[in-house]
Amino acid sequence: MPTSRSVPASTPDRAGLARTLSNWFAHAARDLPWRAQGTSPWAVLVSEFMLQQTQVDRVIPRWTAWIERWPTPSALAAEVPGEAVRAWDRLGYPRRALWLHRAAVEIATLHGDVVPRDVQQLLALTGIGPYTARAVAAFAYGEHHPVVDTNTRRVLARAIHGIAAAGMPRSTDLDDMAALLPPDPAEAAVFNAAAMELGAIVCTARTPLCDACPIAAWCEWRGAGYPDNSPEKRPKQAKFEGSDRQARGRIMALVRRSAEPVSRDAALNAARGKHREPHDVTQPQRAYDSLIADGLIVELEGRAQLP
Repeated sequence: MPTSRSVPASTPDRAGLARTLSNWFAHAARDLPWRAQGTSPWAVLVSEFMLQQTQVDRVIPRWTAWIERWPTPSALAAEVPGEAVRAWDRLGYPRRALWLHRAAVEIATLHGDVVPRDVQQLLALTGIGPYTARAVAAFAYGEHHPVVDTNTRRVLARAIHGIAAAGMPRSTDLDDMAALLPPDPAEAAVFNAAAMELGAIVCTARTPLCDACPIAAWCEWRGAGYPDNSPEKRPKQAKFEGSDRQARGRIMALVRRSAEPVSRDAALNAARGKHREPHDVTQPQRAYDSLIADGLIVELEGRAQLP
């Protein structure tokens, strides 16, 4: 956490901020496999799908296994969707696996097995939103785009606006990032990654390491004395224990590890967990039905399996 409240006001030299942060990134960046030189655009795309709302340490082994098994979009497209869901394992939000499979089919059939570099073409693929499209264009192809994730939004809120937590409109975040980007596309891609890295390991949400921050001299929040001026906080997500998400996860774990389709009763029992008597007696069936509705499992003659 911050230790000093007598910091001079920040300077307006944004070019200096960008240069200093990129220099810091050159020696402080984590050694992540998708950052390695020569990583294919497909591998970058897979990493972006997997990293959504998921910790890096959990993604690395799954990403490595995925790229070894399916090094190209067409390799994944040749499999049934259920294999993508099975390989997704316990990363969470398994619909991402289905979306990635559909995107692979689209890339293989519509783009000659080459991930597009154009943002609009990327946006037309299943499961790709504005952030992922810009990230792939910037990190896989070196295109000049501002890339703003949750970590970057926090860095911008503090450094540029003097606000303790992210809360500016997303269009403002993009404008702020665009104003900071070096004109050279390669340098811009490095700066995009550097801002994310700073938010991930230094300018963290709960315990920012302000004394170790390379851009402390530019930080408006630090210069203002670290005010507790966060925007209104979002409601906390409901706890996982006892939730429908947990029940869904139990069913998915059973179906993934089963070589044969499992009975509906077995799936409902799995949803109940060890206690077998959930507080909400309708939850097992609700979880089961929602997985079918999402296309994560299919039921044939009363037995469930991956699609």
